[in-house]
Amino acid sequence: MFHGDIQRHADVLGEGSFPPEPLGRPAERGAQGRRRSDPALARADDTALMAGVAAGDAAAFAQIVDRHVGALYRVAMRMLGDAQEAEDVVQEAFARVWQQAPRWQPSGAGLVGWLHRVTINLCFDRKRRFRVVLAPELPEQVDEAPLADAAIVAEQARAEVARTLADLPERYRAALVLCYYEGLSNALAAEVLELNIKAMESLLFRARRHMRDLLEKRDVRCLDLVPASTAA
Repeated sequence: MFHGDIQRHADVLGEGSFPPEPLGRPAERGAQGRRRSDPALARADDTALMAGVAAGDAAAFAQIVDRHVGALYRVAMRMLGDAQEAEDVVQEAFARVWQQAPRWQPSGAGLVGWLHRVTINLCFDRKRRFRVVLAPELPEQVDEAPLADAAIVAEQARAEVARTLADLPERYRAALVLCYYEGLSNALAAEVLELNIKAMESLLFRARRHMRDLLEKRDVRCLDLVPASTAA
């Protein structure tokens, strides 16, 4: 999905060229336009796929993109709060996969940790270099059958949590996005952020406390976040 833009990144960086169509030729795509997956590649681990990418294997590169693009986009979106900025970061992260594959060596958390570290660092760089313009809130729609009050409160609370997350210092936000939204272990998140485990736990503690303090100032309670379907 990002091939054209990734190729432009590579051209600008002068680090070689991508294969002609890493996400599959049209004849290889199914009825819905999706690339048909090679069962052998789908079973291959990331280290084997990276060895293929290092040798110029377009299909191995496409498999890595398919496998990791969703998680990286979610991280970038929560870090930046802007869909286009998030997509640009993910494109650049995969450009680096292709460029650095010949030099990449598995260590620690492997490709997952490496990709998340690249993505987080790109988000940090982008936040420092550019002002991220958040999309304006959509106007409220008039509903002839209004939602229950509990559901409305829960939706407002979730929106406030998203705004509060965006207001956190970048490393606090990164810690919460990795550990709570993406479910990474503290050890893996520590590797992504290049911290030791004690420093990671301290960062996470301070991030949670800061987030809680901001939410309390905005009159958001944990109870407000309970889905209406579970509320008594």
